Amino acid sequence: MESCFWLLLVLITLAIIIHIVQAQDQKGFISLDCGLPDDQMSPYKMKGTELWFSSDKEFIQSGKTGRVRENPNGYAEPYLTMRYFPEGRRNCYNLSVDKGRKYLIKAYFLYGNYDGLYTNPVFDLYLGPNLWDTIDLETLVNGTAEEILHIPTSNSLQICLVKTGNTSPVITALELRPMGKKSYITKSGSLDFFFRRYHSDSRVPLRRRTDVYDRRWYPFFMREWTQIYTDLEVSNSNDYVPPQGALKSAATPTNTRDPLTIKWSSANPSDQYYLYAHFAEIQDLQANETREFNILLNGQHYSGPVIPKKLDVTTIDNVNPKTCQGGECSFQLIRTKRSTLPPLLNAFEVYKVIRFPQSETDENDVDAIKDIASSYGLSKITWQGDPCVPQQLMWDGLNCNNTDMSSTPPRITSLNLSSSGLTGTIAAAIQSLTKLEKLDLSNNNLTGVVPEFLGNMESLSVINLSGNNLNGSIPQALHKKGLELSVDGNPMLCLSDSCKEAPKKKVLVPIVASAAFAAIVIVVLICFLVFGKKKKTILQGLDLPPRTSTVEVTFANKNRRRYTYSEVIQMTNNFQRVLGKGGFGMVYHGTVNGSEQVAVKVLSKSSTQGYKEFKTEVDLLLRVHHTNLVSLVGYCYEGDQLALIYEFLPNGDLKHHLSGKGGRSIINWSTRLLIALDASLGLEYLHVGCKPPMVHRDIKTANLLLDENFKAKLADFGLSRSFQGGGEAQNSTVIAGTPGYVDPEYNHSGRLAEKSDVYSFGIVLLEMITNQPVINQTTENSHITQWVGFMVNRGDIIDIMDPNLGNDYDVNSVWRALELAMSCANPVSSKRPSMSKVIQELKECIVCENSGIHNNRGLEPQEMNVSFDTTVVPIAR
Repeated sequence: MESCFWLLLVLITLAIIIHIVQAQDQKGFISLDCGLPDDQMSPYKMKGTELWFSSDKEFIQSGKTGRVRENPNGYAEPYLTMRYFPEGRRNCYNLSVDKGRKYLIKAYFLYGNYDGLYTNPVFDLYLGPNLWDTIDLETLVNGTAEEILHIPTSNSLQICLVKTGNTSPVITALELRPMGKKSYITKSGSLDFFFRRYHSDSRVPLRRRTDVYDRRWYPFFMREWTQIYTDLEVSNSNDYVPPQGALKSAATPTNTRDPLTIKWSSANPSDQYYLYAHFAEIQDLQANETREFNILLNGQHYSGPVIPKKLDVTTIDNVNPKTCQGGECSFQLIRTKRSTLPPLLNAFEVYKVIRFPQSETDENDVDAIKDIASSYGLSKITWQGDPCVPQQLMWDGLNCNNTDMSSTPPRITSLNLSSSGLTGTIAAAIQSLTKLEKLDLSNNNLTGVVPEFLGNMESLSVINLSGNNLNGSIPQALHKKGLELSVDGNPMLCLSDSCKEAPKKKVLVPIVASAAFAAIVIVVLICFLVFGKKKKTILQGLDLPPRTSTVEVTFANKNRRRYTYSEVIQMTNNFQRVLGKGGFGMVYHGTVNGSEQVAVKVLSKSSTQGYKEFKTEVDLLLRVHHTNLVSLVGYCYEGDQLALIYEFLPNGDLKHHLSGKGGRSIINWSTRLLIALDASLGLEYLHVGCKPPMVHRDIKTANLLLDENFKAKLADFGLSRSFQGGGEAQNSTVIAGTPGYVDPEYNHSGRLAEKSDVYSFGIVLLEMITNQPVINQTTENSHITQWVGFMVNRGDIIDIMDPNLGNDYDVNSVWRALELAMSCANPVSSKRPSMSKVIQELKECIVCENSGIHNNRGLEPQEMNVSFDTTVVPIAR
């Protein structure tokens, strides 16, 4: 009985290990079943491959779904549903990838008479801004697949279907597989799949179960060949990792004196190829037997002599691309004179070079225009794919430069959103379009003031804000020579000089005094009425009722889903997995809609301070939306049960990554700079984009959350407060924040302003640079600012940097970031930069890092223009 128990335990453990290994093997895989109906499970496991396929609906904003009616080739389930695009000329999938990593990308297309019209479509397939291929389903009536090895130049990959006639583009499946870094290396260009074969008389293609990269290997055998085979395991540990099924068999010429020849034709004689031949000796050779051969390509020596290793793969590839004379290609293995055995070949791959000459639009411009679209809720079907290129598919309302097959990234030079139904304030993200020359926001319903940043945009020469509801005065920065400004049709807007009231004459004093007295009487009456009914007042909108009340909070107009408390219990699996804990209560992991992961913040009934923070966070998150702020999915308000449901960010917080706690990875310097930029963009939005402006008050590494691509988002807005703006501070009754991060001026005076957040951000940036604790009571220089100042004064520059980075950074970008951090953490608020200036400096740091990292790694002594008072440190509350 006991032995049975242990056997069962071993089997269960083995099953768990196998499941974990399978999950890890698919890390980074993207497998989309295009057009999967909403009522079908997603993700699901594809039979025979162990691959997990998901619905594509989260990766594209357009298209309709259908299912094939005719399946002549017996395709498997992921390839029987499709998404088709009757509307719009260009429709694009947006996929998150790792910039600079090689991916195997596969797209599948099958018409299958899904609409019953027998009109097979023809359309173009684009990879980013470049034409990948034309999909002709009129000719390839039984479907086709496109496969490419490609290195993305940004963290976002766009695969677009472009209508070229009257038929609707259609796609059935889309797959991405991250590849090994040292495989399939080219001088330039991407690799378009030509063929991939293993040499066996079998009829069974190989795929996922035996190939770690999910490459498809098709059997290929000729009558003049003889097959050899082994049951033994063949080592396939090189960078290409061919599958066992492809290595355990091989072809040799039946006539042992003949060469082994493979031929193919090229439609274009100028086509260039990369070849990958995989060899392994799978026979037991006698002492007097030798297998040795040379490789010829088009009659010219290509490689060799080659002696295949016993039960161990050798891959022969070419460093430079090869062409075939007259478009006819011949690859031959010829035995040497001393060889007693014929040549063998286990597997062979051929790829054609495909060049994508058009650069993608500048990454910062793309982020900016997407932020603008998000701010205004724009969902134009024409705003898909690259904003600027190709030129014939440029987004409506944009003009760009460098759009004619240029190696220089195009920049957005004109933005026309006239009569687009815009509401709210002028988006702060506009200032990130640094090459913008013309801006037209006329004939909308924009409110708020004209932002000063418009006057600071050097390239901007034409601004049309007419026909809106803007108010206040025109900033002085916009009164500059050469700027064409149109502001008519804004009744509440006036020029700076005309806004000043004329001096009042003394004869008007009695009238003014009377008016003032009347105003005082009215105010007293209003106060009496309001405070006299205080106990009976039902707090509306975002003012939550007392804890004992059951009055509904007015969320209805906020487009956020309301969940019941039982649904909260269900989505968190009875609060099974804890993500964190705060003054308000616990944060749990949850799932909604069957697949969408969320973080659920549940208010503790014993938390009085947490209730105030909860209310503040509700107030802010229902009013703001920005790509660098954690977004609200929904809420629960049922009796005294309150919870907020947020988007889930799988990489946790920055603090754990810097410390390496919880198995978190150590983030490299380039990524730290991007995280700092993300945080600064979120803060700038709170300071500039919100009306009234907001100050976060609790910026720290623990409140910077990271998504799957390490994009940072600000979280925990429970301490946030509004302020007057314009650099003015306001009094705060209670000093709030985390010890060590609190602005010393705010700590002493209680006066709150946006520069308080700038100080906290400076401390975060110092943490990212040094990985030192913010407060260390065991040293004389207990605060991180004191420690850095002390190290700078001693000249110990190398010791300032986080040793986990291993000197893998550019010296100049590090210096600039350190100087910026010290400037932000200056104890005198007037000497700190604005967040807009911080963003500009960080972008320059990133450019510096990207341009200099290959030439200059490691810190060397340099002069640093920093003046830092290490005697003033924050006082812990």
